[in-house]
Amino acid sequence: MALTDTALKALKPKEIPYIVSDNRGLYAEVLPTGSIVWRYRYRLSGKREKLTLGKYPALTLKNARLKRDEAAQTVALGQSPAQKKQLAKVAGPENTTVAEFAERFFRDIQERDRKDSTIPRRYLDKDIVPHIGTKQVREITAEDVRSVVWRKKQQGFDAAAGQIRGLLKRMLDYAVTCGLLDHNPVAALPMRHVYRAAARDRALTPDEIRLFLRAMQVSNIRRQFKIAFQLILMTLVRKSELMLAQWRDVHLDEGEWHIPVENSKTGKPHIVYLSKQSVLLFRELKILAGNSAWVLPGRGTLTKPFAHNALNSALKVALQDQEIPAFTIHDLRRTASTLLHEKGWASDVVEKALNHTIGGVRGVYNRAEYAEQRKEMLQFWADFIDRLAPANNLVVMSASV
Repeated sequence: MALTDTALKALKPKEIPYIVSDNRGLYAEVLPTGSIVWRYRYRLSGKREKLTLGKYPALTLKNARLKRDEAAQTVALGQSPAQKKQLAKVAGPENTTVAEFAERFFRDIQERDRKDSTIPRRYLDKDIVPHIGTKQVREITAEDVRSVVWRKKQQGFDAAAGQIRGLLKRMLDYAVTCGLLDHNPVAALPMRHVYRAAARDRALTPDEIRLFLRAMQVSNIRRQFKIAFQLILMTLVRKSELMLAQWRDVHLDEGEWHIPVENSKTGKPHIVYLSKQSVLLFRELKILAGNSAWVLPGRGTLTKPFAHNALNSALKVALQDQEIPAFTIHDLRRTASTLLHEKGWASDVVEKALNHTIGGVRGVYNRAEYAEQRKEMLQFWADFIDRLAPANNLVVMSASV
């Protein structure tokens, strides 16, 4: 027998849930708490399913029947209203924009799976959102993706274009998972057509190091960058490790720079033992940094470090009109590794100084830190570099820090 509002108002809770039926699959479930929930029961492909419609009295009897009828039409088309409702919960509103969905992607996926999201976040904020951020995710096309990626390529940053393409691929894969897209439009833009990383084996010769450092020292790039290049070469660190360094981790009196877990590519803290020349250069950077917590505070601000590509651009300027084959900042690490091996330093000591994870069985059993050997080697290496282009050339102030 069909329900009435009078009958619904008279329903009382019991110790266990119970149901009272209306008709055509609609029923009310009375919970021990006193709540009354509308549900619709139906069969699809021989299987029984149910759909929760809402709570009474917020959802009236009349409106519950209307929602039941809408769901019945969906079943008649061979679709599951319960599944559609679940997908809608996962997907979010149909008019979700790229900028809105990107925040969800970073919260749910990117920051969970990646240790450092600084660079992807920068690509999102500067290259993706300004151009397609207001578009609805459901409307994103291959042409939208192409316009963002090709814009970066036309600026001369092929590797960055490849990273932006990768970020869009992961983000829109998640949109497919959430039901906002039927397919990923990034698939129409294969990575091999955007950027193909070449295997690198570039290592500078001592003569090339001399030419580079002297050209860099007399160039018109920022003095912090001149010091940064000399430090990267002397300390064997990664560019990102220096760019993200803070003064709280630099202990000049002890001659140590502690790279914390969050800045270390290996996911483990790392100690860089500083040579006399490196300490001198850090003292100069301390003066230039003023009251900033960052070793290399950005242009016009003391609260943030320089942008990721700032040193790359400075390298291009420093190498203008120089007869030195092209190289990257990362090649300075390979240069140090190559020359130190050639000069007889033990491979494990070099690898530890580079903050590499030693592979194979040896890596499993070798827990040595080689602290004393690394101190000796890095001082030897700094003396070698100093004979090519003295660190004193970059110091114009004096202070006790």
